Amino acid sequence: MFSLTVRRHFMIAHSLPREAFGPAQGLHGATFVAEVTFRRAELNDDAIVVDIGAANGILEEVLADLNYKNLDEHPAFHGKLSTTEALAKHIADAVADQVTDTPDGQALAGIDVVLRENPDAWAGYTLDLHRS
Repeated sequence: MFSLTVRRHFMIAHSLPREAFGPAQGLHGATFVAEVTFRRAELNDDAIVVDIGAANGILEEVLADLNYKNLDEHPAFHGKLSTTEALAKHIADAVADQVTDTPDGQALAGIDVVLRENPDAWAGYTLDLHRS
């Protein structure tokens, strides 16, 4: 399996209003490094997974909808907890929606998203696209 990873950072505000989250129940900020990995079984005719410029552009566009936003007010998280894991899934789904419209995207086997809150803590989500 071949892969290509791009990353960007973004900042959000949110609250996690359940006892399990302790002090994070209140409104607070978080800065994430988002790493998105595109996977496919075989390289395309240009010997790449996807165009790195296109991958960067897709990630930037997806993160623009989240950057400097309060996720408590974001429509995608209405009535949902915006945990790091849930945010990783949201990003994976949004990236998949954009990349599958491209010829390279149609050949992808999957997309992995890792969100790093700091060097010692991260969460992720793997989206299997059932393609070869």
